[in-house]
Amino acid sequence: MVDAHLETVIQEITAIYNGRLKVDRICSEIPELADHGITLPPNMQGLTEEQIVDLNLRDEWEDKCVPSGGPVLRKDEIGRRNGQAPNEKMKEVLMRTVEEAKALISKKQVQANVCVTMEMVKEALDQLRGAVMIVYPMGLPPHDPIRMEFEDQEDLSGTQASLQVITEDECQLWWAGKDMQRGKKLQDYIGKNEKTKLVVKIQKKGQGAPAREPLVTDEQQKQMMMHYYRRQEELKKLEETDDDSYMDSDWSDRQALKRQFQGLTNIKWGPK
Repeated sequence: MVDAHLETVIQEITAIYNGRLKVDRICSEIPELADHGITLPPNMQGLTEEQIVDLNLRDEWEDKCVPSGGPVLRKDEIGRRNGQAPNEKMKEVLMRTVEEAKALISKKQVQANVCVTMEMVKEALDQLRGAVMIVYPMGLPPHDPIRMEFEDQEDLSGTQASLQVITEDECQLWWAGKDMQRGKKLQDYIGKNEKTKLVVKIQKKGQGAPAREPLVTDEQQKQMMMHYYRRQEELKKLEETDDDSYMDSDWSDRQALKRQFQGLTNIKWGPK
């Protein structure tokens, strides 16, 4: 692995990075699908029922894309979806699959020493696609963002999501404050130890070096603050009681460590 060319590494990392973003986008849309049904045609979105009648507009996909078990009326207040939602059983199928897909590509996999691969990203997408097909066996309208994501036809222009996507040509890897240049191999930066663990950051070209990782994690900082707080509380109690009994404690004995090394601890005197 350390003899891999950085072009290959960048290609794989970019695919996984953008794949995880795609899964996240689909997972954010599926709850809307579960609550309010399929997306209305673009020329009907945001209109009131009166405006739709006045303009003589009709959703030709409403009768074609019916959820399994029949629809349940749940009006979409923002007028983006048609309000013909799946029933509770089908909604549960969608929401459970969303949680499973998120867990499959979660950053928590790193803590469990599980390497997230492109195969896992594809598996998450397949799970989501399968759940949607179960609930909507006739498929979704071609303008529905979930279907567009599955078919790689999504239009992210003008959205916050478009700023997150990094193409392979734009991708730049940083490690230890260094830009990992294309044309080199991993071993040119980290040596030949196959067991070396790298924490690299992906950036768009021209954005400069990313911020360094904090020296301590949020959890470690939390533990340190708790320890400091407990210590402060102990000192407050000592000041309030003005009690010198703590001087009899083992931890306050300056000679305890010396006696422990000399084997003189736990010695008791008394008549035989």
